[in-house]
Amino acid sequence: MRKAVLALSIGAILGLTACGETESKQTQQSAQTGQQATEQVVESQSAQQAYLQLVDNYFKDILKLEPIYATFVGVNDYNDQFGDGLSNEYLTQRHKLNTRYLKEVKKIDRDQLPSELKLSYDMFTYDRNVALADETFPNHFMPMNQFYSTVISMVQLGSGESAQPFKTVEDYQNWLNRLQGFIEWMKVAQVRMNEGIESKVVLPRVLVERIIPQLTAQLVDNVNDSLFYTPINLMPESFSDEDKRAITQEYTKLIGEQLIPELTSLRDYFQNTYIKSSRATDGWWGLPNGKVWYQHLANTHTTTTMPVDEIHKVGLDEVARILSEMDKVRVQVGFEGDLTAFFASLSSEPQYFFSDRQGLIDGYMVLKDKINLELPKYFNVMPKADYVVKPVESFREQSAAGASYDAPAVDGSRPGVFYINTYNLKAQPKWGMTTLSLHEAAPGHHFQIAIKQELTGVPEFQRFGGYTAFEEGWALYAEYLGIEMGLFNDPYQYFGKLSDEMLRAMRLVVDTGLHAKGWTREQAIQYMKDNSPMAESDIIAEVERYMAIPGQALSYKVGQLKILSLRAQAEKELGDKFDLKAYHDQVLTSGSLPMEVMELKVNDWIASQK
Repeated sequence: MRKAVLALSIGAILGLTACGETESKQTQQSAQTGQQATEQVVESQSAQQAYLQLVDNYFKDILKLEPIYATFVGVNDYNDQFGDGLSNEYLTQRHKLNTRYLKEVKKIDRDQLPSELKLSYDMFTYDRNVALADETFPNHFMPMNQFYSTVISMVQLGSGESAQPFKTVEDYQNWLNRLQGFIEWMKVAQVRMNEGIESKVVLPRVLVERIIPQLTAQLVDNVNDSLFYTPINLMPESFSDEDKRAITQEYTKLIGEQLIPELTSLRDYFQNTYIKSSRATDGWWGLPNGKVWYQHLANTHTTTTMPVDEIHKVGLDEVARILSEMDKVRVQVGFEGDLTAFFASLSSEPQYFFSDRQGLIDGYMVLKDKINLELPKYFNVMPKADYVVKPVESFREQSAAGASYDAPAVDGSRPGVFYINTYNLKAQPKWGMTTLSLHEAAPGHHFQIAIKQELTGVPEFQRFGGYTAFEEGWALYAEYLGIEMGLFNDPYQYFGKLSDEMLRAMRLVVDTGLHAKGWTREQAIQYMKDNSPMAESDIIAEVERYMAIPGQALSYKVGQLKILSLRAQAEKELGDKFDLKAYHDQVLTSGSLPMEVMELKVNDWIASQK
């Protein structure tokens, strides 16, 4: 009996001991698990803090290096600086900046970042790699062209309607100092272009011929007539008479004694020296290492690795498809001639055009209200900033695009601007208005860019950076949305949508043709004449634009096709769970993304919805 009791007691003790050991092990394991979880949280927080601090430091450094960019993003600390952009010192600083930050970001464990910052991390590393690759090509030997001109940019800044503020005496002094930097830049630009002549990296002759009158237009006899004198006419009433007098004297002296003489020197340089060494070839293939350089530009602008031959083929296929759709419209409206005759009719008959410039602007204002009524049905997130419609300024209307968009001020003090080129009313048909408004304004560029600027909780470089394929792809996708909004029920307006889409499809063919396949300017112009109803003046401006900024025109269609394909994928995989507003949220609420990064984001969203 006692043995039994003893045995029972020993068994109980052993049982208790075993149970205690188990509980102890479980407690230890739980503690270890908790410690590991805590360590992981700490590591995650540490990685997040390290990343955010790194990209914040980068953004501050890039603003110092690019002071005009700082002005445009609403940072006014450098409004008195121009930033040379061409000197050896600048090029060295830029290289060191990109190299250092790429090295530093790779030290951060991407896997420890939250999903949104993983996207941001991918964008940041992508940008640094592209920037370093871009440095291997001599872009600085061609510092300006007829489409992107530093002179035009400075006139716009000095107009008082752009990012440069003119509210205080200090603002006026800042602009005066910035003009001094611009004067020095023009001198360095001539040195760089001379180096380009020696290296045979020069602009095509026809583009030089377009630059010369742009510069000549700035060479006024009376300082008061200079566009750079505009700030004097904008001086606030609150300025004292003494301040007004002093500012006027300083501006008059700088413009008359330094700025106009240096602009004259630059014009004479293009007219007497540079044009003689400009090239006869129209495409990038005519430059040293030109085809490799162009492939790099194509990849940069589309944020893909598509070979240019593949892009060319996509363009040919899209042109054929859109021509077929256009012919269906011709049949629908009962036009008896062929498609070429239909093009000619739409491009020439008076009923398709406004007879005065203001009528065109007013027409877009009416259209703005009509589109705005539809937008809440398709978007959860819409920009706080509004936009206005304005004509392109007279000094640049002859060489400017048919339309463009300027972002609103970051602080909300200035709306976005939808610019319409009223120079040639025959290039602005009524049937093209709906699609153009959707693209440039809402829900196209205005939505994407304004929403991006208004984002909170994302790094600054993400709010103010951009990728052409995303931004132009979205704008072209916005035109497609017009079909679902019921804005193209009129077959002529639908034809306008097809016409604009045709422009983007032709760009794939013409841009690659010019820069990779040896096409001439004349071949490119004829191809666009044969496949669209565009005005000849518009076609010429378009082709010369592609000659000046190769690869940029590829981004529209490539970006749109990607956004459409990701939407189709989401609709297929989610079925009834697919929410179009939610899809648009995914596309618009992380800023501008490279195509591969956007695809990762959408795929993650699809998986989360499942």
